[in-house]
Amino acid sequence: MAALPEVRLPPLRPHDGAGLEPEGDYDGLEFTDADFVGQDARGARFLDCALRRCALDETRLGRARISDSVLDGVRGVGTDLAEASLRDVEVRDARLGGTQLHGAVLERVLIRGGKIDYLNLRNAKLKDVTFEDCVLSEADFGGAVLERVDFRGCALRRADFTGARMADVDLRAVTELDIARGLERLSGAVISPSQLLDLAPAFAAQIGVRVEAPPE
Repeated sequence: MAALPEVRLPPLRPHDGAGLEPEGDYDGLEFTDADFVGQDARGARFLDCALRRCALDETRLGRARISDSVLDGVRGVGTDLAEASLRDVEVRDARLGGTQLHGAVLERVLIRGGKIDYLNLRNAKLKDVTFEDCVLSEADFGGAVLERVDFRGCALRRADFTGARMADVDLRAVTELDIARGLERLSGAVISPSQLLDLAPAFAAQIGVRVEAPPE
């Protein structure tokens, strides 16, 4: 079972409304309803912060470090978090599309509620990550390493696990399990008996077995 983050925010100071900056250092701040569309904060550091209902369309956060923080109700298309580091982070009710997390490191992260389309986690490292009651549409886990990752009450639609490596990945509580590619990479995952039945045709096709009704 994945270890959950233990985020205990201290009393936060309101952000002064200024834009984000590359290599910026943000500590103990609360960002509420902020518009960060198109801003460049590559390499920025967020510690003990809360981002609530912020707009992150095309926001550049590559190689950012986010620790002991909460992202609540954030929204955006094309948010760039490539090679970012997220540790002890809660993401709640996010509405995101095309988020770039390729090459990122996620450790003790909880993603709860919301909907994320076209999430790019290629070559990312996920350890003690929980996806709970969210919709993941066409998530790309290609080449990713998943260790102690739980999917609870999630809809996992058209997921791509090509080249992924798994250890202690729990898919049993997925409400909708649809794997587009990389079915053979499920070694190291656990599924339920009913999911096995649903995936049986795909497993058969993977090893070249035809399934046909007997002749009459």
